[in-house]
Amino acid sequence: MEVTVRAFTAWGERHQVALYLASIAVGAVVGLLSPSTAPVWESAVTPLLGVLLFATFLGVPFAHIGRAFVDGRFLGTLLLLNFVVVPALAFGVSRVVAADEAILLGVLLVLLTPCVDYVIVFTGLAGGDRSRLLAATPLLMLLQMLLLPVYLSLFFGTDAMSVVDPRPFIDAFLLLIALPLALAALTQVLTRRFASARVIERGSATAMVPLMMLTLAAVVASQVFAVGGAWGRLFLTVPVFAIFAVIAAPLGAVLARVAGVDTPGRRAVVFSGVTRNSLVVLPLALALPDAFTLTPLVVVTQTMVELIVMVAMVAVIPRLIRQR
Repeated sequence: MEVTVRAFTAWGERHQVALYLASIAVGAVVGLLSPSTAPVWESAVTPLLGVLLFATFLGVPFAHIGRAFVDGRFLGTLLLLNFVVVPALAFGVSRVVAADEAILLGVLLVLLTPCVDYVIVFTGLAGGDRSRLLAATPLLMLLQMLLLPVYLSLFFGTDAMSVVDPRPFIDAFLLLIALPLALAALTQVLTRRFASARVIERGSATAMVPLMMLTLAAVVASQVFAVGGAWGRLFLTVPVFAIFAVIAAPLGAVLARVAGVDTPGRRAVVFSGVTRNSLVVLPLALALPDAFTLTPLVVVTQTMVELIVMVAMVAVIPRLIRQR
């Protein structure tokens, strides 16, 4: 039985790129053919993401997190990229849609907020240092909450301050980061005394690929029909998000290399610079006034573009940033 489980895990890891792309395609088909099920899939996204992150955190050696957090070179590069370089890039690419306020706000909301959840999963899949990235997530979350209103005021206008509510950020952090992280840490402690905890820890590695597939499919199925009905105005955001990713990835790689970050750290920096907080800012966008009803769809469009980009990066980044 154990040999079968190991073989299944290895097979899933070898074919993960194809499996993730298939999951995105299945989610799109389900969402388009059965749009009435969208609320069901949408309600499943948060618990699926929470379980996925719990499994991810179980694979992180928590004893090393303290050392990862005090790695000033890595952390400094990460913060410089996400809160200085990326905002400038986001402002530049957002000029393409600057004439449409609802579209512009959605683009800025999602591009100005670095991801703190499934980026850890994709970073690990690409051989990046997810321990150090995990250690930095509380700081990334705090800084984006503080700086998002500032950047929105600069790039969108002072009117943005009256329509953005920070509470979804706090709720998402507590539910999707703090809770799975605490449960994973507790499980690791309990593995020393309880066999059941050890079974859960070992099973998390086997469950990673299926959980990611379910999460990707649920996200796409929950939103693809709504996005499909507004392609006329949303069309321009697709190349905007694609161009952002294409530029952000080499910027992160160069910045990390200049800073002398090691190979796993460089991969983590690249993924952090490209991956945005779409699943976390979606509740934020949904809470906007009626004048911004299209803004959540912009965030969803970025999610779909990014999922495809992330799957491709899992295959490409290890070849471009090789272990020395």
